[in-house]
Amino acid sequence: MAFDIDMIKKVYSQYDERITAARQIVNKPLTLSEKILYAHLWDGNATEAYERGKSYVDFAPDRVAMQDATAQMALLQFMQAGRPKVAVPSTVHCDHLIQARDGAEQDLNRAKQESSEVFNFLSSVSNKYGIGFWKPGAGIIHQVVLENYAFPGGMMIGTDSHTVNAGGLGMVAIGVGGADACDVMAGLPWELKFPKLIGVKLTGKLSGWAAPKDVILKVAGILTVKGGTGAIVEYFGEGAESLSCTGKGTICNMGAEIGATTSTFGYDASMERYLRATDRAEVADAANAIKGHLTADAEVYANPEQYFDQLIEINLSELEPSLNGPFTPDLYTPISRMREEAGKNGWPTKVEWGLIGSCTNSSYEDLSRAASIARQAVEKGLVTKAEFGINPGSEQVRFTADRDGLLKTFEELNATIFTNACGPCIGMWDRAGADKQEKNTIVHSFNRNFAKRADGNPNTYAFVTSPEMVAAIAISGDLGFNPLTDTLVNKDGEQVKLDPPTGDELPEKGFAVDDPGYQAPAADGSNVVVEVSPTSDRLQLLEPFSPWEGTDLKGLKLLIKAKGKCTTDHISMAGPWLKYRGHLDNISNNMLIGAVNYFNDKTDSVKNQLTGEYGPVPATQRDYKAQGIGSIVVGDENYGEGSSREHAAMEPRHLGVRAVLVKSFARIHETNLKKQGMLGLTFANKEDYDKIQENDIIDINGLTEFAPNTPLTIVLHHQDGTSEEILANHTYNKQQIEWFKAGGALNIIRANQN
Repeated sequence: MAFDIDMIKKVYSQYDERITAARQIVNKPLTLSEKILYAHLWDGNATEAYERGKSYVDFAPDRVAMQDATAQMALLQFMQAGRPKVAVPSTVHCDHLIQARDGAEQDLNRAKQESSEVFNFLSSVSNKYGIGFWKPGAGIIHQVVLENYAFPGGMMIGTDSHTVNAGGLGMVAIGVGGADACDVMAGLPWELKFPKLIGVKLTGKLSGWAAPKDVILKVAGILTVKGGTGAIVEYFGEGAESLSCTGKGTICNMGAEIGATTSTFGYDASMERYLRATDRAEVADAANAIKGHLTADAEVYANPEQYFDQLIEINLSELEPSLNGPFTPDLYTPISRMREEAGKNGWPTKVEWGLIGSCTNSSYEDLSRAASIARQAVEKGLVTKAEFGINPGSEQVRFTADRDGLLKTFEELNATIFTNACGPCIGMWDRAGADKQEKNTIVHSFNRNFAKRADGNPNTYAFVTSPEMVAAIAISGDLGFNPLTDTLVNKDGEQVKLDPPTGDELPEKGFAVDDPGYQAPAADGSNVVVEVSPTSDRLQLLEPFSPWEGTDLKGLKLLIKAKGKCTTDHISMAGPWLKYRGHLDNISNNMLIGAVNYFNDKTDSVKNQLTGEYGPVPATQRDYKAQGIGSIVVGDENYGEGSSREHAAMEPRHLGVRAVLVKSFARIHETNLKKQGMLGLTFANKEDYDKIQENDIIDINGLTEFAPNTPLTIVLHHQDGTSEEILANHTYNKQQIEWFKAGGALNIIRANQN
């Protein structure tokens, strides 16, 4: 079934005119990314050429996708916008609030009981406002979107950083905060700085043990976790066309780990095959009618160095399987060097768990290739040394894989089949023994591997790799095991070697499913009542943030000077905290508890300047708020890397933090701060980070003349009575300055309804 086919056809009907106009304005051949961007301008046909990395542009996305953890806050905000129905097709997917522990059936039933209040809220809000609702167990948002909603040449935003997965079907799909989603659902333009463009030319063809995952692991090793910031990564070349659609999705998915705005591929035969296999022949036919517009102009790919800001070339025929990690997704190690690197760095080589799934690698093809390795292990008499866990990406994938015997193969190796949900990838894993915090190693096919990410244990060394490599390494129980060269001893004492994986791009018998788990919204939701109990600890109606008082900010306390990597996991942890995603005050009790305090190298321990004592970050900030004292957070490079979770911006806003001053921001987090009426500032001179002292009282001057491209002055009042001034840069444009003045973008939407 093709959802929203009329909308898709309308988008395609405008393509020729809009791209022709853009090509005339830009006066040069266009990349695929530029075509999609210019085809989705809020004002229609292009009238100016936008400057990459500098021009703020208003866009009109085609759709919005939300997962259950982020949808709560997004929809609580939308409820304040005064709109009777969403302006664009929108969906909610219940995949984050299901904890992996015992297995699919038990875990799903437990989640439905524990989170019934939240699921009922999301279901009723969706029903009221015309939003498609995917029930718990239906699948992981990004796999479900790829199967049902993604379409070549479309533009989508989603309240999850891995929304970019839809680039596998040729979309420009971008992760955002809930406030951005609220704007688009309310029928307003969505603002984005026009991205830079990174081209990745793929030559050759994957073979043997190499997988699409190895492409993005290699790219992450080249670009690092911030090398793609502010850019779209566009893949092309004969190698790109040789990849499956879901393989392309895997590559785009992990583009979030290099900070990229999104990643995408041009429309090709593999995308057409996938659309037809997922019952969307009508979309494939419509795309075929304009296929020339759904890839870059020929001149671009013939001379890519002239059209991209940066160019990378990778020969798939030479690509070696690899693992990235531990503790960061860009630490790249080819499997042939892993034993040596593990020895040099003291990484534990005994592998305790192998985990397959997540939004990154949970397609039918992924499961089939991993199952081919598992089947060999059974047939060759191997005993699995590590524990095994599998998260199928959707009920359609699970049902089909079960029909075709793939799940039975995993179960013969004593694998646990978890729910069609995120589970361990986002910390929703009740792992036995994790509380002992023992040093150990796991391998998984997920996208992120920050400390504590999967199981809450800071001493779990997590390595990211392909599903087939997870299977091989889990069977061996050895991080350094190289299936290309090494042998294993089976239960009869024989030396056996694993053959390269095989698999099916698409199921030979087609996809099948009894109940995909979709709930269509009411045709008329005007009589649907959405109730939130005032005594609930899971849900809380929002109160508007206060507008700016119209003066410079004086006497701010330093709350924390964060040291090193400070991701959204450090600012607002997931795992057990996910249950409070709809209750701003309760979840604010996790604010910055994972950040390392520069002055004592501890987490969740900062000096309270009112008492002189050290205590938890949230409690200290609540003390300041109770006294009417504002504060400031100072951070390092790429602050806010990782998930799109806007709670990392809303919590400090709610508790009275007035500004975040860092060396550099991750894109989504900087935007989230702006949307909530916060000041997101960067050091004009990064060395000034070293001037911040623990007992500083800080002023921010220049706000009464707050203007684009004009730095603000920061005055540091030190405890010894001396003061010094430093400059802080910002990227606020005129509209974003109005968000700050109003106390948040939502206040402007609300005001316009009155």
